Amino acid sequence: MPTLRVLQVSDLHAGTREEPAVEDGLRTLAAELEPELVIATGDLAHRNGRAQHERAVTLLRSLGCPVLAVPGNHDMPMLPPARFLRTFAEFTRVWGETEPVFRSDRLVVCGLNSARPWLYQEGFVRFSQLERVAEALRSAPDGALRIVALHHHLVSAPWRTAKRHLLGRGKVLATLMDAGAELIVSGPVHQGAVVERREFEVVSGEVHGAIVAIAPGLGRPRPSRRGEARGLHVYEADGRTLRVLTYSWLGARWALIADRRFPRGLAQL
Repeated sequence: MPTLRVLQVSDLHAGTREEPAVEDGLRTLAAELEPELVIATGDLAHRNGRAQHERAVTLLRSLGCPVLAVPGNHDMPMLPPARFLRTFAEFTRVWGETEPVFRSDRLVVCGLNSARPWLYQEGFVRFSQLERVAEALRSAPDGALRIVALHHHLVSAPWRTAKRHLLGRGKVLATLMDAGAELIVSGPVHQGAVVERREFEVVSGEVHGAIVAIAPGLGRPRPSRRGEARGLHVYEADGRTLRVLTYSWLGARWALIADRRFPRGLAQL
């Protein structure tokens, strides 16, 4: 059976500039890796323009595999009244929904919409949203990799940033992990970070492994700002191990810069 791979991109900010080399390189990488799914964790457009959303969806669907996308704070109008009356109209026009679910025999991915029109950069999710995701995770086939995807980050960025993490992140993390989430992926800080639950959570007894990951931004709307890397994550899973492969754009190609391995289930590495 082919290796299960999932490719995550975040923060495309489509519309800021045309970068054909980056996009062609991404298509080449996807063709080489053959992921089962591409996850896009928000800020796909830069200023919610129709042409920007269309550019983002065209790029992502050109990668040759299914795409699961959730919105970010840049994927809704900046100002009222449209911000409140047509919050996700442009996003849903191209993607259909804001909380999609992907299911296969070996993979279940739940999209979680954390963008809110009454907040600027912060994110928030309701208990009803978490209940829906928890039910989908609990009904996943035995052995399937269970992933939750949202825009706002649940762990801190390694470099300085003024962006605040998801409101109520502690309860959100606890709920998702108790429901069986093995991997929780997000943006939006344009920096990569990967941690295992036992690096930040004091646990007793046997608990299943769980990874929380932030993908570097694919787009760079502010290329002069230090700390905004350009990159992506690829996740590989078998019955015992979850690998996180981090790629960065080195000016002319996508290069593998990190390879991390974590245990799945109750086993240790």
